[in-house]
Amino acid sequence: MDLDPALSALRPLGGFSVLRVSRTAPSRRPAALSPLAHVYASECPGYTEYGDATADVQVPFDWSDPLGRRVRKVATALGAPEARVAASVAQQGLAARLWSVTLACAVLYGHVPDLDPRLLHWDPEATAPDDLWLTEVRALPGDGATVADVVLTTHLAPLTEAVHTRYGVATGLLRGNTASALAGAGRELDRWARRHGRTDTAARARSLTAGLLAHPLLAGAGTLTGTSFRRRSCCLYYRVPGGGVCGDCCFPSPPGPTRSPCPPEPGNSPRPPRSSPGARSG
Repeated sequence: MDLDPALSALRPLGGFSVLRVSRTAPSRRPAALSPLAHVYASECPGYTEYGDATADVQVPFDWSDPLGRRVRKVATALGAPEARVAASVAQQGLAARLWSVTLACAVLYGHVPDLDPRLLHWDPEATAPDDLWLTEVRALPGDGATVADVVLTTHLAPLTEAVHTRYGVATGLLRGNTASALAGAGRELDRWARRHGRTDTAARARSLTAGLLAHPLLAGAGTLTGTSFRRRSCCLYYRVPGGGVCGDCCFPSPPGPTRSPCPPEPGNSPRPPRSSPGARSG
């Protein structure tokens, strides 16, 4: 099935999987929207070639640090005591959105939209599904290699570099966040498909998720058993007051003050709906 201009097949999934599509800004606060190319370019050294970001879309450029605004918003909402904790949660939340949209399109349509960072806009003050807006649907193949290129290479690699450089969050932790977000998105898609008697769709979701977790950028970040995932790192959510550990955390319980915060790679995964769908906190 070809992608339709509104990506309407995603609507029944709700939340993390829905993507707004329109040529004009859907937000009541269009000035708050930033093309993700801007987020990566402003924070990542060397990322400067992102063109004019669809000049026919009448959305003023907002150069007021969208990544910083998102991290501050998350820190305030969670009462996070450290900026790196909020940055970790924010990174995983955006990763979960990107994976959820792309996996759902690949499984339901057999194609994925081109999520060019010049076309995909982000409102760092909003939550799913109002945080992302795509100005134009351009269909790409729905195979695993294309999905990895659309999400991992185009978005999550520069996002990881930005968060690591600016907030000092370990790259191993962010890699674990990316894998956890992928596993959570695949698990939720599988559950939705099985609830609706779509066994072939569920099987495709599981197969695609497993293949992506074996990608060189994610391999070894954790262990997938069926749809359950156990990561080798911790997203630091346990450092939020009352946060505990997440359902896929490497720790069975929050580390004590004398214990190393991250064996063997630093990291942890936030409880939904703040970050990854389906990764409950313990």
